[in-house]
Amino acid sequence: MSCPPEAYVAALAGFRNMSVHRLSALLRHHAPEEAWAVVLGEQPTSGLVAQVLAKAEIRASWRRCATERPPEQVWQRCLDLGLTVVPLGDPRFPAGLVNDRLPPPVLFARGDLALLAGRRVAIVGTRNATSGGRETARRLGHGLAAAGVHVISGLARGIDGWAHRGALAAANAFDACTADGRGRPIGIVASGHDVIYPREHADLWTAVGEVGLLLSEAPPGTAPEAHRFPLRNRIVAALAEVVVVVESRERGGSLITAGEAVDRSIPVMAVPGPVDRRSSAGTNRLICDGATPALAVDDVLIALSYQHGRSAVVAADLRPRPRGSDLAVYRVVAEDARTIDGVALALGLSLVDAAMCLARLESTGWIAQADGWFESVGSPFR
Repeated sequence: MSCPPEAYVAALAGFRNMSVHRLSALLRHHAPEEAWAVVLGEQPTSGLVAQVLAKAEIRASWRRCATERPPEQVWQRCLDLGLTVVPLGDPRFPAGLVNDRLPPPVLFARGDLALLAGRRVAIVGTRNATSGGRETARRLGHGLAAAGVHVISGLARGIDGWAHRGALAAANAFDACTADGRGRPIGIVASGHDVIYPREHADLWTAVGEVGLLLSEAPPGTAPEAHRFPLRNRIVAALAEVVVVVESRERGGSLITAGEAVDRSIPVMAVPGPVDRRSSAGTNRLICDGATPALAVDDVLIALSYQHGRSAVVAADLRPRPRGSDLAVYRVVAEDARTIDGVALALGLSLVDAAMCLARLESTGWIAQADGWFESVGSPFR
């Protein structure tokens, strides 16, 4: 069978040792079919990609993967699962992720991508939720969906799942009378669409994909490895206009999501809880650190009413412009891929100053790195 460009992207995304940074670099420098030829050693490359492929173990690993995961086989699996494959740069790619500090190179979607143009709130929290926390998450999910707001979560055990159950109940209730004005669930998962985790959420995954939208940056067959959950959390945060944490212990994925939201200037709200309960330790700390308390659905709707920059269908470039030494570093990196040492040498900076400039530019989305090499991305800014 002949393969569309998306088939090559889908196959590359499943390679061993293929990180977000490496796949992004490949697809920035090459069209998908060209990228496949580069990986096979059939076409030359340059810049960041050449630096990655300079490692013999990477070249060997990717060439083995290419024989194990031919594009036509991966593409057929996507078709069998009813998935839409959306690479970065595709008009259907979510506007809220286009200029993100670490956009996924490709998304695998089941459901209605148009929901991402609507109003969106993320509800997250601990897997070890109390009965009160589960009810609060369900009530918030139901109330927001009834008000026409789409509810984003990670479909994990505990708070995530109950928020989506509430949203589904509201969406299904609207089905009985009208399809207009209802919010729907948007699930972001950390594995392939055919590797359900947790297994007890199989029916919930199916319902979210049928009624709302189920997204993953992982191709079919990808296991829910530990490092994929923090990556999943950045997408949850980046797609939301407001993030609400219902319950959280002192540490956990929901606090990672809250941190990712803060880094993107997305408002964080938290449901307060008893000071002597571990399930409230994280949310109470968030409130002490400046998060707005969320006591009811109306509190979230009021916070959402002030958020408009991220609700646009067209991507808005919200990145702060680099200035001073950051601008000088950006210009040097825009000329050619460089290491920290290379930047320091080119500008006469100390390694510490060069590293700090690069870190600021990467965190605001002006440069990207793979394997210690940096290059400019996403803008003609000079």
